[in-house]
Amino acid sequence: MLNYDVVVIGGGPAGLAAAIEAKKNGIESILVIERDRELGGILQQCIHNGFGLHIFKEELTGPEYAERFIQELYDLGIEYKLDTMVLDMTEDKIVTAINTKDGLINIQAKAIVLAMGCRERTRGALNIAGSRPAGVYNAGLAQRLINMEGYMVGKKVIILGSGDIGLIMARRLVLEGAEVIGVLARGGYAAGLGRNVVQCLEDYDIPLMLRHNIVKINGKDRVESVVVAKTDENKMPIPGTEETYECDTVLMSVGLIPENELSNNVGIPLDRGTKGPIVNQSMETEISGIFACGNVLHVHDVVDYVTQESRRAGKAAARYVKGELDKVENYIDIRPGKGIYYIVPQKLSKERLGGEPLEFFMRVKDIYQEAQLVVKAGDKEIRKIKKKYMTPSEMQRIVLAPKMLEDIEGPTLTIEVLEEEI
Repeated sequence: MLNYDVVVIGGGPAGLAAAIEAKKNGIESILVIERDRELGGILQQCIHNGFGLHIFKEELTGPEYAERFIQELYDLGIEYKLDTMVLDMTEDKIVTAINTKDGLINIQAKAIVLAMGCRERTRGALNIAGSRPAGVYNAGLAQRLINMEGYMVGKKVIILGSGDIGLIMARRLVLEGAEVIGVLARGGYAAGLGRNVVQCLEDYDIPLMLRHNIVKINGKDRVESVVVAKTDENKMPIPGTEETYECDTVLMSVGLIPENELSNNVGIPLDRGTKGPIVNQSMETEISGIFACGNVLHVHDVVDYVTQESRRAGKAAARYVKGELDKVENYIDIRPGKGIYYIVPQKLSKERLGGEPLEFFMRVKDIYQEAQLVVKAGDKEIRKIKKKYMTPSEMQRIVLAPKMLEDIEGPTLTIEVLEEEI
């Protein structure tokens, strides 16, 4: 049995930031476990720029952003294991992992930080009719094949789903000489960031086909064509609107799912909206001493926010190990009100306020213009923020000052959208 004060599961941007922050807060015995062959997680295949604007005040590529944290991990002497898969963990914080060097290993931790990231939703989850030819890829897999492995995935491509990876890959494929027929979105707006719609599609004359969906994939050995239909306001295909497009490749960018098999195994309650663990403002799950951060908690669109959140988790894990984290007696439930899909964190402990501002992340359910985000404790308004434009594809943030938090009375705090004109 190996023993560590803090075990971080996942060596991507979330895990790296959490481990570094735990070290800076006085924890010497830390282990980062990463299942891939290198640290850095998904950032290693994101060779486009746009990272680091909040944290470093400069524009970096994904590998450059990751490298800064990897180098800091090396400088601080934090231990890590690569090519190591975590198989299980227990409520007593025993982690079971396996690799080709050590075999099956059991690790006793005093605190665990979950930073496993997320995975892509597959074609199987979409139930698209047709055969199963070669040439159907998740957008993230295609990104890794092109950017890291040196393989081109196709010459004539159609992309289903307008998430950020799909938008970025549309541009990447054009730059590599492929023809991109279009990017399809089942709904009436793109699921990715507005800046990616402009920089990746509009700047390269790639069509964004709103309210369209693939209803059938044709081809025996390789994709030969797809049947595309228009969709109604419920995102369902409209009969009679089908059109066939010849192509040899289909990329799918149809959503990300937090990687929470370990959380489920140990009985950590998950939020129905985020599909990740329910946490308090210390990023602690409902099992004492197990923390969560990054995309395993909820899917982010900006990696800088992952870093900020993960630093909070790493610091809290360090305080837990040192016995400095107050035991929670009473929680205030953070509830999404009108127009809000989810909020993180979902719980607030007044015992743990500590005179620091608290940041909430959330997503709205629809597109709103000239609206307000309103924070309420019961019927009492704590804060209002004017918003010119909000969309489900872009995460919203609200920071509450310590004085606002101290004034909270009652068992719930609600955040809602107020659509009145300003």
